[in-house]
Amino acid sequence: MQTNFSQEQLKDPGIARANQILRSCVHCGFCTATCPTYQVLGDELDSPRGRIYLIKEMLESGRPADARTVKHIDRCLSCLACMTTCPSGVHYMHLIDHARAHIEKTYRRPLGDRALRWLLSRIIPYPGRFRLAMLGAKMARPFARLLPDPRLRAMVAMAPKQVPPVSRNDDPQVFPAIGQRRMRVALLTGCAQKALNTDINDATIRVLRRFGCEVVVARGMGCCGALTHHMGRVDESHHQAAANINAWMAEKRGGGLDAIVINTSGCGTTVKDYGHMFRTEPLAPDAAEISRLAMDISELLAKLDLPMAPPRGMRVAYHAACSLQHGQQVKTAPKDVLKRLGFEVVEPTDSHLCCGSAGTYNLLQPEISAELKRRKVATLEAKAPEVIAAGNIGCMMQIGSGTTVPIVHTVELVDWATGGPRPRALA
Repeated sequence: MQTNFSQEQLKDPGIARANQILRSCVHCGFCTATCPTYQVLGDELDSPRGRIYLIKEMLESGRPADARTVKHIDRCLSCLACMTTCPSGVHYMHLIDHARAHIEKTYRRPLGDRALRWLLSRIIPYPGRFRLAMLGAKMARPFARLLPDPRLRAMVAMAPKQVPPVSRNDDPQVFPAIGQRRMRVALLTGCAQKALNTDINDATIRVLRRFGCEVVVARGMGCCGALTHHMGRVDESHHQAAANINAWMAEKRGGGLDAIVINTSGCGTTVKDYGHMFRTEPLAPDAAEISRLAMDISELLAKLDLPMAPPRGMRVAYHAACSLQHGQQVKTAPKDVLKRLGFEVVEPTDSHLCCGSAGTYNLLQPEISAELKRRKVATLEAKAPEVIAAGNIGCMMQIGSGTTVPIVHTVELVDWATGGPRPRALA
């Protein structure tokens, strides 16, 4: 794609990066075949290729974002299926992130939109506030039909029937390895996950300790910054990310770290991109080191000496989270680990398509999200599974709200198969 940025514009590192990405696009349109919003809406401007044209026009002109551009950028899930499909290596993730930051700086949203986005950014990254919000949503559920905005109804519907108890395993501490120590790893305990499902971190810690890992929950660690990053709120996301970088580097310089383990793939995609996010800042070397150490729990499990187990007779439908299969290109490790432990693993048709969760997308774009959920649940249930496994809490909440089939995190099945308790969802 030909671009026409001025030399003055190209002095901006963000514009320079956008220019590189735009020039690598050859207009082939392969991305439209795997774009969930294009599949649902059928509008070229709701495909990656269409959004790329809008972004190019917006950035080249140097003008503030307009309502038309914002509408189509907001409809993007950032599922990154287009990056997996693209034969030219267009790094759409960095481009859409830059566009959102430009929108946040130059476009004044309607009051309701501004209020909702501010509310989400002030609640979800903070587990204590999120718990209180979920309790409030539970109380509001009987009156949900009376709420005027479908986004508010979606927020009420998202609240689980039972808010799990607080887990003390999420507090800063060190869990010693059981037996000989083979590795020392830091665990990102997340933010929303600590409020929505405390079993995931508990299972992760048990599995890692069982196979010789000393597990550190670092002091000062918090939200990875993904939620605010995808809203274009750069200062907030960098502040949250910097706190994590400093917390983990303190551990690395102290007792050493062999890996930073992440069991929420949406967070993992962001942490692995810290090196890019801070590339022009003084924190760049530390950020790059953290990105190098970061790995999904399934990547680490694939390297450990998990036992070979006989068939268990349990049929598991594996849902590949977009942030894991497209954002991190981790595709076989979770399935290989489950198969090694004796589970029968099946995958749904169109496993590359998003379930519609996508961070806060199911709250900000509830109609599109609901249609994607319906399609995903139908393809999963068509496999007649006894349980659905996924590697991302957002996907688990989204799919779980549309099916009666139990849904668990992959690591919960690994924990159960190697001596831990039966997952609560299967009880």
